[in-house]
Amino acid sequence: MDAAAKDLDTRGLNCPLPILKAKKALADLASGELLRVVATDPGSMRDFQAFARQTGNELVEQSRQGDEFVHVLRRR
Repeated sequence: MDAAAKDLDTRGLNCPLPILKAKKALADLASGELLRVVATDPGSMRDFQAFARQTGNELVEQSRQGDEFVHVLRRR
């Protein structure tokens, strides 16, 4: 996988803040660039899947690392 153009730390934030911050960060990226989001909210797994479907941005990868959830989005 390509390196993320931007990393976003949303640890400690609950829904909908990780999504809102990701939306803002994606707006600053060029089409095709990757955004990596680290969250601690378990609901973020479902939230980012819905966000990708609704916005047309590609959810490239989701993983869990201990208590953290990592989401990688590709800007449409």
